[in-house]
Amino acid sequence: MASKPYQRIPIQECGESLVPIPLEQFAVVDPHPYAILGAPYGERSPYYVREGVLRALVQAQVHLQQRHPGWRIQIFDAYRPITVQQFMVNYTYEQLLQVWQSTQLGGTDAPREELMAQVYQFWAAPSHDIATPPPHSTGAAIDITLVDAQQQVVDMGSEIDEISERSYPNYFVDKLDGQTFHHHRTVLAQAMQAARFRQHPNEWWHFSLGDQLWAWLGMTVDETPNNSKAFAYYGRAE
Repeated sequence: MASKPYQRIPIQECGESLVPIPLEQFAVVDPHPYAILGAPYGERSPYYVREGVLRALVQAQVHLQQRHPGWRIQIFDAYRPITVQQFMVNYTYEQLLQVWQSTQLGGTDAPREELMAQVYQFWAAPSHDIATPPPHSTGAAIDITLVDAQQQVVDMGSEIDEISERSYPNYFVDKLDGQTFHHHRTVLAQAMQAARFRQHPNEWWHFSLGDQLWAWLGMTVDETPNNSKAFAYYGRAE
């Protein structure tokens, strides 16, 4: 599998600890969506992030509530060990394979490379190389959505982890029947960006601060990872 551009960003690990997210301050998806599938988290909760990421997440919710009183950030997923990343890549591939098989009449081998390319469009490779950690394995990335003042999940137009173009943050920007969805996504993005998070270009729900993807997204148009001074300060968390 070809590497992604952000993986060439150097990492200067700052050494911050992983800390538990105080879930009572936020909304949370419970039970955890990957844990109930059997993802091997071990003894550590998936609701962990780096200390600086937690401070920024609190700031993002303050920004959100200043504009939308009673609304809260809902935590879907945060820290993932490499073993969990591998589990979810395998699980997603099997889901896509089942869909492909249901449309076939038989006699054709499944296009594994094509299906894996779809998987890796949305899931980072479960790399054990310390120079190319999956974003969620750094404790710097978080998957979230919003709940409103009535504690109802805000409709974003697609589900978290959906493997389709509808997951792209700006998918609904020019859709006449999708302006409400685009507005909701904008509210989420603005709250997170106010706290220095940056949004994954393919996933409306994924935000990070301090990892390689975050540093890469912050480069100017005339920079490349080879001539930029950008660096990540969160590497793989143990």
